[in-house]
Amino acid sequence: MPQLNHFDVIVIGSGPGGEGAAMGLTKAGLDVAVIEKESSVGGGCTHWGTIPSKALRHAVSRIIEFNNNPIFHTENTELHSTFSTILSHAKNVIDKQTKLRQGFYDRNQCTIINGTASFTDEHTVQVIHSDGSIDYYSANKFVIATGSRPYHPNDVDFSHERIYDSDSILSLEHDPRHIIIYGAGVIGCEYASIFRGLGVKTDLINTRDRLLAFLDNEISDSLSYHFWNNGVIIRNDETYQSIEGVDDGVIVNLKSGKKMKADCILYANGRTGNTDTLNLEAVGLEADSRGQLKVNSNYQTTVAHIYAVGDVIGYPSLASAAYDQGRFTAQAISQGQAANRLIEHIPTGIYTIPEISSVGKTEQELTAAKVPYEVGRSAFQHLARAQIAGKDVGSLKILFHRETKEILGIHCFGGRSSEIIHIGQAIMEQKGEANTIEYFVNTTFNYPTMAEAYRVAALNGLNRLF
Repeated sequence: MPQLNHFDVIVIGSGPGGEGAAMGLTKAGLDVAVIEKESSVGGGCTHWGTIPSKALRHAVSRIIEFNNNPIFHTENTELHSTFSTILSHAKNVIDKQTKLRQGFYDRNQCTIINGTASFTDEHTVQVIHSDGSIDYYSANKFVIATGSRPYHPNDVDFSHERIYDSDSILSLEHDPRHIIIYGAGVIGCEYASIFRGLGVKTDLINTRDRLLAFLDNEISDSLSYHFWNNGVIIRNDETYQSIEGVDDGVIVNLKSGKKMKADCILYANGRTGNTDTLNLEAVGLEADSRGQLKVNSNYQTTVAHIYAVGDVIGYPSLASAAYDQGRFTAQAISQGQAANRLIEHIPTGIYTIPEISSVGKTEQELTAAKVPYEVGRSAFQHLARAQIAGKDVGSLKILFHRETKEILGIHCFGGRSSEIIHIGQAIMEQKGEANTIEYFVNTTFNYPTMAEAYRVAALNGLNRLF
């Protein structure tokens, strides 16, 4: 074996988790290398997941907003676009994000190694570069931040030009008139919004009995109704018998006996951790059936000098949480243990059109736990800012304890939901009397703003008490 290049820590993967770990470790004075299999940093979040899908969604929502605004829209000025056209917007954003993130590594003197890493022993990895050459690197500690990829069942031919996953859909070159989306999780629902917003006939196959069952039922029902009202065909409790690519599209045979045909299919049902190429056996680690690793509160695996963060350890599988996990891992490595933990109330942001965001408990969870709660609601159609912006679809719901008035959960459906939610989240994170619904009544909000929904919902909820 050739002479090794040695580092204090090697981070495998440059997505949010890897970046968070690398930045924290370099700032702590450690000699750090990041191994990235792609030619540029950012990971799946920047190149195939969060950033491109949200950029696509933004472009589509602006088209919808223009066409629904009577000031701009007339019969002769309606905007039309195609998926392939708006992809250029996403690529511009990806380029900007990649340049920004590369700057972080450069300024912090963090070594970037491009290639595919795999362990050869407990303290050594080999890296196969794009030209086929191989180098070896050693480190005292490792952080696995390799992320996840779309799950591919063996009986689906993803090499067919009309069968896509959530990564390859970004290479879609033709403009389908009809698409089938298999899997109605967060990714499936977001792409259903995007394609339907472009006027593409959209069938959404849900393997469960309701959309996004982890959400508050009222919010899930609102999304289902909005999809139905906009022409998305939802087929609940369905699974495929076979998916067949043909010359002019795809045929899906469902176990219920139904048969569907469309120009293409987006298979968006599940993800798996990127651990299969790491040769984990060489270090005594084993991933579970979903390619994920178990870690302790310091993000250590069962091998003490190897840590793991992000999608590769499972829940909550969010870019924001992964970055924090990386930072906490850097603390654990440099200080002996993590000084911080993920907050209890991690918000969800689902970028459908309209978007959804929630934090805390749902009504069904509180009911099952026999917690005496009350509900305060605010409909966006009654807010001046929403009326001005033409975003009057949606609502904000606050769940609070009837006796202590402690905020227990906040659920928002409509424009700017993922921004609005953080106002409530900030109050929920306070301790004692600072975390009550009365805060929103006793605070003066800018007018007109979407944040005013909190005051309206709080008043509505308090009026229900007796």
